[in-house]
Amino acid sequence: MKFFADTADTADIRDLAETGLLDGVTTNPSLIHKAGRDFLEVVAEICGIVDGPVSAEVVALDFAGMMREAEIVRKIADNVAVKVPLTLAGLKACKALTDEGTMVNVTLCFSANQALLAAKAGATFVSPFVGRHDDNGFDGMELIADIRQIYDNYDFGTEILVASVRHPIHVLEAAKIGADVMTAPPAVIRQLVKHPLTDKGIEGFLADWAKTGQKIG
Repeated sequence: MKFFADTADTADIRDLAETGLLDGVTTNPSLIHKAGRDFLEVVAEICGIVDGPVSAEVVALDFAGMMREAEIVRKIADNVAVKVPLTLAGLKACKALTDEGTMVNVTLCFSANQALLAAKAGATFVSPFVGRHDDNGFDGMELIADIRQIYDNYDFGTEILVASVRHPIHVLEAAKIGADVMTAPPAVIRQLVKHPLTDKGIEGFLADWAKTGQKIG
């Protein structure tokens, strides 16, 4: 499963990229607002840090407006994925952009039927929001399983990008189901490496090493 960081904080992105575990980045208007920086500038910087897809979202709601904004966004770098909402206008823009060879991430997916439409429109990625789904009394992982089954039934090439990831269990369950990508805040990605028994083991090894009185180098 590919790991994307869901952030516009370039310091966090650089730090995670240095681990070799980061495959891409997703941003959205809320994350850009939080970063407090110029949209085009920060997306360009992120595209220079990671080689993989960097999702940058258009904000127009009509087809013509989406296409105008997408034309600006996709010129930032070759690894930009234009992010559009899962609306009829967004799907129309997705089809037009993918036909021109542009990567497209169809976002704000909350049903398997919506995901089916995104795949038919040729989306590179579809982003089902599991955390928000859970918040509203639904099972986010059941949604991922449904999309996986439908995509496998018809051999769709659209990648399932699990979004609105809140904790490591979301990552684990998405991986077990067979999601292609997950995007999570840097803090959640860092939590994946943590385990109390690992910490306890390191503590024990260091205590025993100290007793040897040795040094390495």
